[in-house]
Amino acid sequence: MTVDALDTRILRLLIEEPRTSVREYARILGIARGTLQARIDRMERDGVITGTGPYLSPAALGHPVLAFVHIEVTQGQLDEVGDALAAVPEIIEAFSITGGGDLLTRVAARDNGHLEDVIQQLINLPGVVRTRTEMALRERVPHRLLPLVESVGRAAGSSR
Repeated sequence: MTVDALDTRILRLLIEEPRTSVREYARILGIARGTLQARIDRMERDGVITGTGPYLSPAALGHPVLAFVHIEVTQGQLDEVGDALAAVPEIIEAFSITGGGDLLTRVAARDNGHLEDVIQQLINLPGVVRTRTEMALRERVPHRLLPLVESVGRAAGSSR
């Protein structure tokens, strides 16, 4: 999938002004609504755009403690443990990784005691050998994709 300069402009608008209508996006970009919709549909089909909706704050939902829990898994149990993690609501992301451990999870908790309870729940899952937890102190770079989108757009523009 190639993202060109127009796609980059579309993605920037979708990121920066997510509540704007397609008609208004088309007006801002100076393109036909059908062209815009076709571009958006293609990027959805190609997996560039993977969803829409509000970004939620775990802290505002009463879970201000953020931790990263590395999980070491018994060999051959990765899929089973990964499936079991999906049943733990405090796990907001989980990834298979290389290096120290097999899985890396991002956990949101109400307080330190709640985090300990979640970790104990993880330790008790069949197939979990051990965990290692690192607590986040302060977010330094919030989740973002716009700089990457712009970089891809610049690269696409320079290769033409």
